[in-house]
Amino acid sequence: MAVSSLTMSLVFVKISFLILSLHLFFIPGNAAETLSLSYDFYQKSCPNVEKIIHSVVSQKLLEAPAERDSKINLSLPGDGYDVFFRAKRAVELQCPAIVSCADVMTIATRDLIHLVGGPRWEVTKGRRDGLISKASRVDGNIPRVNQSVSEIIKLFKSKGLSTLDMVALSGGHSIGFSHCKEFISRIYKYNATFDIDPTMNQGFALSLRRPCPKHNLDPTVVALNDVATPFVFDNFYYKNLLKGVGLLATDQMLALDSMTEGYVKRMAEDQSAFFKHFVAAMIKLSGIGVKTGRDGEIRRDCGSFND
Repeated sequence: MAVSSLTMSLVFVKISFLILSLHLFFIPGNAAETLSLSYDFYQKSCPNVEKIIHSVVSQKLLEAPAERDSKINLSLPGDGYDVFFRAKRAVELQCPAIVSCADVMTIATRDLIHLVGGPRWEVTKGRRDGLISKASRVDGNIPRVNQSVSEIIKLFKSKGLSTLDMVALSGGHSIGFSHCKEFISRIYKYNATFDIDPTMNQGFALSLRRPCPKHNLDPTVVALNDVATPFVFDNFYYKNLLKGVGLLATDQMLALDSMTEGYVKRMAEDQSAFFKHFVAAMIKLSGIGVKTGRDGEIRRDCGSFND
């Protein structure tokens, strides 16, 4: 089902995955690095950091439905970042120049996932913020919707993450949305033989054509990644894939490729198994390429470098 408006809580979780990916995963480094992170890093310097962040995230989600019920548009990433900026400001009031934006984002992402039904895990802390932010570092380091499963596996492995990790992290699409341009090639003139991607449930594909027309496409319209339980973090994402109701080609192929289909079936059958693997993968993900010790800085504002 395609939509032009969603509760802001959905947006926050969607953006949280984006931010976590850009800041922690798709940067130089891999999961095998030795890190000086610890669970009690702020025990003396900012003992209430997790409580502060959790309070901000909870309040933001409570405000979300009443805060806005308008069309999702290209300005939404700013709203998504807002929860992190709020959390950072709240932490700065009590613990100035102590907690990094990287740690704030990692903790807030965990809380966002848990508050919409997902698992909760303990977060190691002690990350510092980088001093370089270039768009050129992103290209070639993020999965793209037209990549094959083997190409995505190769990318994840270059970061020290396994095929199982990749399939588990893909479960982040249990909540979120995608713009029409990301899947429109699947529902119109797929190839010379098929008008619609044959791996896609035909009824599902046809239902997407009305909000995502071939011509005069509205760039603000989005479709839910999980049509079954779009506002709950659960394993229906995998169940949908087994029915051909995966929105993105890269998602659907996970259920068809011999390297990943077994993992998809396991997680579709057992939500506890999905949560277990997701947490393990997120913990590995949050330890990739991080800066510690005297590297980097502790930003005062997550939107800019310190002077």
